[in-house]
Amino acid sequence: MATPDLLFNLRNLFYLGAYQSAINNSDVPGLDADAAAERDVIVFRSYIALGSYQLVISEIDSSAATSLQAVKLLALYLTGDKEGAISSLKEWLSDSAIGSNPVLRLIAGIIFMHEQDYNEALKHTHTGGTLDLHALNVQIFLKMHRSDYADKQLKIMQQTDEDHTLTQLANAWLDIAVGGSKIREAYLIFQDFAEKYPMTGMVLNGKAVCCMHMGSFEEAETLLLEALNKDAKDPETLANLIVCNLHLGKPSSRYFSQLKLSHPDHVLVKTTTSAEGNFERALQAVA
Repeated sequence: MATPDLLFNLRNLFYLGAYQSAINNSDVPGLDADAAAERDVIVFRSYIALGSYQLVISEIDSSAATSLQAVKLLALYLTGDKEGAISSLKEWLSDSAIGSNPVLRLIAGIIFMHEQDYNEALKHTHTGGTLDLHALNVQIFLKMHRSDYADKQLKIMQQTDEDHTLTQLANAWLDIAVGGSKIREAYLIFQDFAEKYPMTGMVLNGKAVCCMHMGSFEEAETLLLEALNKDAKDPETLANLIVCNLHLGKPSSRYFSQLKLSHPDHVLVKTTTSAEGNFERALQAVA
């Protein structure tokens, strides 16, 4: 008789972006030591996703397990202590006693992906070993515009567990990147999530991006406004609303201002600001 997976629901809440629900439903009885450690990793990563970096830093002390220390490093990195976090990360990764820890390697991949150092990220994630690591590899390869390598990672995930939430998410990400007829398949994956689980901003954004690819901008706007009601500062919702409104011929300056204030390092803010600067310099040159 198979042992029940006591963390199944908690993992799904985290993977689909229901971070507060994951925290609220984390008191799972009957966990052994390994499962309890995994539960704590999910909870603290949920707090990080909600922006509660200092809470994570203050609650994880030096006696905590390696996996939790790795999560604390991510929180430190996101507070702005990038140099210190990366220095500690590299030191731990070179330690033969803990360097192979899958959560430490996952956090390394996340941090180096933030740094846009994709080759360094893959040094620590490419061997996989967990679905989380393979899913991160899919994201990294898509950022490198290597959908062929992302597809190889997805196939490994499908062989491991085709119905797993992370496998389905990775499938949708790849479908969107490939485009064409695959967009409809991605939409159906997000629609399936919407029917099975609590509706989250992540799922709404997924459906909206598919709608925009299919030219259904009015439907996309409706989905994105629903997502905005759930989190008014979510950077992907704001960015997608800016793009959607441009296609609808509606003003998007308010959303851009919100994005610029709350997430000044977002790629859309940086790209737009750079383009505006180049335009101003070109005007001055002409004048």
